[in-house]
Amino acid sequence: MVAPSSLWEESGAQAGGDVNGRGVASFMGADEPDGLRSPVRPPAAPRHTRRLTDKILIAFHHACDQGDYEVAEEMLRILEMMITRRAASPDTNRRKNMESLVAAHERLWLLRHPDREP
Repeated sequence: MVAPSSLWEESGAQAGGDVNGRGVASFMGADEPDGLRSPVRPPAAPRHTRRLTDKILIAFHHACDQGDYEVAEEMLRILEMMITRRAASPDTNRRKNMESLVAAHERLWLLRHPDREP
């Protein structure tokens, strides 16, 4: 007998072993009694805790911190397009989003014109 080269082969799934009828290989744990198998599942998908507009605004500030004003300007352009386009569902935070957009434009202007006041 040839030693298995992977966990997949070791499970017996490739050689006609248990695949749970769902295409998920089962493995026997060392502490499990014979005959009881627990399915191996991929890790759960991460939950998104921030809106895409928030992530783009964070990327804008990161670009400003790095001194990459061209990228910051593009981030603002994308953010503005997202905020001003007509959404399928009305956004309850529209005013807050617009205020953040205006503040971001002001920050970029101040960074590009350090000798002037707004």
